Amino acid sequence: MPSTLTPLTTLRPRDGRSLGTGRSIRVGRLARETGKTVRAIHLYDELGLLVPISRSKGGYRLYGSDALVRVRWIAKLQEMGFSLGEIQEIVRDWERITSAPSAMTRVRALYIEKLRDTRAQLARLRALEAELESSLEYLETCETACDPSRVLSVCPQCDLHGCASAPELVAGFHATQSIADSPTPLLGVTPTRAPEPRTDLGRGGDRSPPSPR
Repeated sequence: MPSTLTPLTTLRPRDGRSLGTGRSIRVGRLARETGKTVRAIHLYDELGLLVPISRSKGGYRLYGSDALVRVRWIAKLQEMGFSLGEIQEIVRDWERITSAPSAMTRVRALYIEKLRDTRAQLARLRALEAELESSLEYLETCETACDPSRVLSVCPQCDLHGCASAPELVAGFHATQSIADSPTPLLGVTPTRAPEPRTDLGRGGDRSPPSPR
């Protein structure tokens, strides 16, 4: 979906009535009750995602009570990974469809896709959680059972943990260290030598500094 942010000029309720019911809400209160900044509320307004029902005598935007639901809806879509430009496009598609079942079918398809993505992300997070738990259990043994005088270089051969190898979150440290400490250069890499200090100070070769007068 395109992410260009352009105002929605046609976003209005389908039945032509105002968005608000009951008492109106000023922008500051709307921001406080939704956890958003006033600037964010103004941005939603500028983009056409949120429509005030009127303005106060002092020129302040006034919103209906359902604006609370609207702002929270925008926030939830952003948490799902949609940009404001994509939310605009979702709203545009919604407004173009005149059939209620067709509109709901489009929304359902969109949410099915996001649910699939969310479940995949949860699976990755669960795998990371398990890796963190096993790493912490491994490191707890290092803290409680390891001899403080043992040097770090023998950790890859440690036999205190009762497992064949360290979790990758721990083993990665040793892998980096073994590369850095290896006396054998990597294949295809020629070690460089630091340049020797120059002793010639000019065309005359090696010269000693003149004696102070």
